[in-house]
Amino acid sequence: MTSPIIHRVTTLDCAVRPIAWPFAEERRAEIAAHFAELQRERPKLWNGRVLLGRDPVFAGGRFTATYFETDFASFIAWRDWGFPDPHVFNGFGMGALWTSDGAFVMGEMAQHTATAGRIYFPSGTPDLDDVRDGMVDIPGSVVREIAEETGLTPADYVAEPDWHCVVSGASIAMMQVLNLDMPAETARGRIEANLAREAEPELSAIHLVRGMDDLLPSMPRFVTAFVAQQFASR
Repeated sequence: MTSPIIHRVTTLDCAVRPIAWPFAEERRAEIAAHFAELQRERPKLWNGRVLLGRDPVFAGGRFTATYFETDFASFIAWRDWGFPDPHVFNGFGMGALWTSDGAFVMGEMAQHTATAGRIYFPSGTPDLDDVRDGMVDIPGSVVREIAEETGLTPADYVAEPDWHCVVSGASIAMMQVLNLDMPAETARGRIEANLAREAEPELSAIHLVRGMDDLLPSMPRFVTAFVAQQFASR
């Protein structure tokens, strides 16, 4: 497996097009059976609509890609079966919350989610709510996911202008550093209080990463690669 590659860009250009996905069409029955089995294990899983990408290009400080609509069941099957269509990628935004005293804030996904136990920054595969004028609004998706998962709003942080696009296998994580005007323990307390008010929160725990020793095996490679680069440059 190749090491993640990080591209620093200023512009995200992600157009949505009506593209048919042969994988989803040709393996429909297998996909349905696979998702039904997953739902027996995690009844809260819902087969909504998501957006996946293809044709990624990094040039001149710009990331360009084409996105298409598919169902969540097909996306999960593609993920679980080892990404059999190599032309497709899962491209999503992530808000890298950075506290005033020098820590990254991450969340551990709850057991009822499709990525239970994984630890990373607030994020989510784009869906139709993230489409604006035919384009995937990655910045808007980041704001929405942070609010949904942590309760934090744009009033709580200042976004840095650049995006760090981490290419790792079939994933492209578009990360933006969000500078919180509060120390790590205050941020964790705010988020935990918000989770306590929710009947079924997406996150089960909050993790603070102050250095490389705080990285865990349950953190994806695109997260650990990004964090390593950030600590090396700070």
